[in-house]
Amino acid sequence: MVSACILIRTEHGRFEDVVKSVSQVKGVKRVFPVLGRYDVVVDVEAANMKELSSTVLRISRLSGVVFTETLVEVEGA
Repeated sequence: MVSACILIRTEHGRFEDVVKSVSQVKGVKRVFPVLGRYDVVVDVEAANMKELSSTVLRISRLSGVVFTETLVEVEGA
């Protein structure tokens, strides 16, 4: 199992739409809006890196998403 945190910057005023859309994506465990450099934070789990990559690409293509940054959990830390 691979866990990651995806940081999302949205188009101005679109964070609520993005939160709704992202919450429907398979593998998303938690999604919430935040203040700061990013607008939305997403916790995801995937069976492997290939599945994680697919999830991140799906989220990055959603309407209202400007860009993403993915932080992958380090195993054994």
